[in-house]
Amino acid sequence: MVAALTVALLFGSPASAHRRAQFPVQSMGDRGADIVALQHLLRSRGRSVSVSGYFGTETRSALMSYQASAGVNNSGVAHVSTWEALVPVLSQGASGEAVLALKKQLNAKVRASLSLTSTFDAATRVAVLDFQGHMGLSRNGVVDRTTWRNLIWHYMRPNFSDAALCNYNGGSTRADWGTAAAIAHLESAARLFRQRTGGRVAIGDISFEHGGPIRLHATHEHGLDIDIALVRTDGRQCNQPGTSYKSVKYDRADTRQLLRAIRETLGGHLKLIYFNDPVLVREGLSRKYPNHNDHIHVRLCEPAHQKARYVC
Repeated sequence: MVAALTVALLFGSPASAHRRAQFPVQSMGDRGADIVALQHLLRSRGRSVSVSGYFGTETRSALMSYQASAGVNNSGVAHVSTWEALVPVLSQGASGEAVLALKKQLNAKVRASLSLTSTFDAATRVAVLDFQGHMGLSRNGVVDRTTWRNLIWHYMRPNFSDAALCNYNGGSTRADWGTAAAIAHLESAARLFRQRTGGRVAIGDISFEHGGPIRLHATHEHGLDIDIALVRTDGRQCNQPGTSYKSVKYDRADTRQLLRAIRETLGGHLKLIYFNDPVLVREGLSRKYPNHNDHIHVRLCEPAHQKARYVC
């Protein structure tokens, strides 16, 4: 019942499964909860791979081995067809690595607080029922391909209890959700920035829980666009966002370090950075775009996406 209450408090009224819900394409360099699920699912199919949450060469080799045996595109990229082949049907009483994938997804995406045993127990069934109800799916407690698709697709929120992050609530107080990969990359970049400068990364709008249009934004609909406040010389970017690069409180040196941390962490999954400081633009750390004097806009990408602007 604790899991049911947690999910109910987090979500409120049920919502329909999003029409764009689809298994996320994942590839080398990705990280986060969806990579954890991918690794557990590969282990459930007899592949030897550590559960690190990072898509490195070991994961790619295991994935290619599985793809070859399953008769899907042997590319080393987890496309939709790979996910569809990997996910099993689960119900109460099941056990194994796939159950761990399910539990970790529910904990990450809907804060179900499930114990991480490899058994599909009664508490897991309650959490599945609540998630299915929330997404407008049939509430039967059976994790079929449709439930897996909605769960792995579902966005998640950053861990704002992490000392490296804070939330300044941009144009919408509800737009704190991103893809699992986007959130993991963001958190990793913030930790790297804090190690180097001692500062915090102030996050504004990302996306709504299930994506969709946001007032004052032309994008931010797919969980892959992130607004970040500029670093201030007094370190108060968390509670005094909106500082322009022209302000005397703007800390160019630490903002430069932030952009470098983002670029190092995201690697090939960085599509662009918009920010208008002409010095950092000349240094190749950002590109100029209207209305980006007072915040940084980071866009992530994947090898395949339904929208061209998010294709690497």
